[in-house]
Amino acid sequence: MAGISYSSLRAGHKYWLVNYGERYEFEILEVLPPEDFKLKDVNTLEHYFMSDLTRYGRGDDFEIRDLS
Repeated sequence: MAGISYSSLRAGHKYWLVNYGERYEFEILEVLPPEDFKLKDVNTLEHYFMSDLTRYGRGDDFEIRDLS
């Protein structure tokens, strides 16, 4: 996995994620143990969970970075 690890993600910060060619831009609203997060899409304001984005696994292009 390239980019930022799950343990470095913080509530209130904005990130982008690429998985299987899809790019998502989101803000973390809440950290949920053991390794899930409640997210808000910065473009559509939709709420979802990190597990929804990785439900079908992590592709070779999986990467999380700070949204600058």
